[in-house]
Amino acid sequence: MCTGKCSRFIAVTLYPLALISIICNIVLFFPGGDVKYAKDGHITEEVKYMGGLVGGGLMVLLPALYIHLTGKQGCCGNRCGMFLSIAFAAVGVAGALYSFIVAVLGLQHGPLCKVILFWVTPFKDSDPSYLTDNKGWGKCTEPKDIVQFNVSLFATLLANSSLQLVLCTVQMINGLFGCLCGACIDKGFVPL
Repeated sequence: MCTGKCSRFIAVTLYPLALISIICNIVLFFPGGDVKYAKDGHITEEVKYMGGLVGGGLMVLLPALYIHLTGKQGCCGNRCGMFLSIAFAAVGVAGALYSFIVAVLGLQHGPLCKVILFWVTPFKDSDPSYLTDNKGWGKCTEPKDIVQFNVSLFATLLANSSLQLVLCTVQMINGLFGCLCGACIDKGFVPL
């Protein structure tokens, strides 16, 4: 496969992944679809790090745009363009790693919720993981179903950032091949 076609494939795949990251992070600010928790500051700490918006979103979307443009120039773009795609893909790797780490921390610490009268993170230091013991999820009385809400969105961010990480790493390798080997130009039929 031509390095330019590979770049276009990677870029087109990164677009929806970046969009999913942005949407997940925005939705995490509104547990239960209510604005009052964001206004009152009762949001899980890892949501405020904006791993999905900044890391998996913008830091992946900008490289995807450049990688797509690199793939459109001729068959594969030029060597300089492919070299720059390595740097842009490295930015995407950094963004995906940031999103991945924030999602892992969000899953590990659990949500901020109201337990009896106080807003706490009840699962932060739990010995057995709260992810495998859903019986304890009922201790969070507000927002409604906050544990399921956080787990599903942070798990989506985790899977999403893993895919972004793999694709951006593949683009770094692809860009290296495009830089070293040059463009693959279709010369047509060459008579003997």
